[in-house]
Amino acid sequence: MSSGTVLVDIPQEVKDSLRKFRFKRRSQGSAAIVIKINKAKLVMEEVEQFDDISIEELAEELPENSPRYVVLSYELKHKDGRTSFPLVLINWSPSSSETGMMTLHASALLNFQNTADVSKVIEVRDGPEGLTKEVIDAKLVG
Repeated sequence: MSSGTVLVDIPQEVKDSLRKFRFKRRSQGSAAIVIKINKAKLVMEEVEQFDDISIEELAEELPENSPRYVVLSYELKHKDGRTSFPLVLINWSPSSSETGMMTLHASALLNFQNTADVSKVIEVRDGPEGLTKEVIDAKLVG
């Protein structure tokens, strides 16, 4: 993307959904918004939103051979008893995905990350086994 060309468009309705998701008050549980790239139209589309979902349930909802961006509001319990809800971008890119789609997904990641305004990215390439509470805890606390 060094040429400055944006290959995949992020429509206003996706930006609005991301903004609403970011600023929604949460008191318990993790929530997620799942975004995919429509390869034919070269635009991002919202797939689904989940409220109060476990990480393992979320992993089962994601496709085994197609990349997705997942913005996760994660319920993080700190050792001192506090609970926070950091936003995390899960770059779901199973190794079984079609190469062209993976390339397109990778090329649009930085633009999506900036639009979603999420600084922490967790790469998941090995399917549901790679997306667990332990993995996320280790990335956020470690």
